[in-house]
Amino acid sequence: MSVNDRFRIGLGTYQNTDSEECASTVARALEMGYRHVDTAQMYGNEAAVGEGVRRADVPREAVTVATKVHPENLAYDDVVESTEASLDRLGLETVDLLYVHWPVDAYDPEATLAAFDELRRSGAVRHIGLSNFTPELLEEAFELLEEPPYAHQVELHPFCQQPELQRYAREHDHWLVGYCPLARGSVFENEVLTDIADEHGVSEARVTLAWFLTKDNVSAVPKATGEHVRDNIGAFDLELTTREIERIDALDRGERFIDDTPAEVPWE
Repeated sequence: MSVNDRFRIGLGTYQNTDSEECASTVARALEMGYRHVDTAQMYGNEAAVGEGVRRADVPREAVTVATKVHPENLAYDDVVESTEASLDRLGLETVDLLYVHWPVDAYDPEATLAAFDELRRSGAVRHIGLSNFTPELLEEAFELLEEPPYAHQVELHPFCQQPELQRYAREHDHWLVGYCPLARGSVFENEVLTDIADEHGVSEARVTLAWFLTKDNVSAVPKATGEHVRDNIGAFDLELTTREIERIDALDRGERFIDDTPAEVPWE
């Protein structure tokens, strides 16, 4: 399985703020086969994530470490300075994927994206990502950035499938990375997903992530600790039937669990 294939299910670390648990979870996940770890400045756990990457018996170059710039840090100088601070906390010379976390607050398209370009040119950042962008803001960013974004991260799960953004990702050949992919646990309460899970003798989480794997240019970063880490990556070994995929596709109702209005953006 290629590195790009392994990017398709990453380890989310949102709310994993116990330093030892976070570091040990990251290390264990990488040794299980994960190759994509997702954090953010606002998560308060970059140092623990970096420690986990160092602990794992996995070559650094095989791992995609992603972090995100806090919306308050999106002025040009703040992007550069806060990214340097993120690298210090992570203990890395380069971050593989750096996102604009939300295009609000200090976000200024020309200044913010110019700073991201500068960080990429300097080698501090390997790839640029965007998060929570509308199609219109995506278009603007594509025009301003020197190289196309590698990924766009948004809320994505069976009940909010983002068909327009999925189509955009395929057409522009970047990853659409789904956060909240288990819909804050709602996948465990859905009759269709439970029925399919029972048929295969697996969890609804594994079924949901296997469904992600059927979509072109789509990745997921479920947050996980304990046995959920192993269960989630087991999605690579689960093959859904065409009918099962169609049943999950039919669950889309545009239901969000993260409010995307600027006044409600959850940075605290």
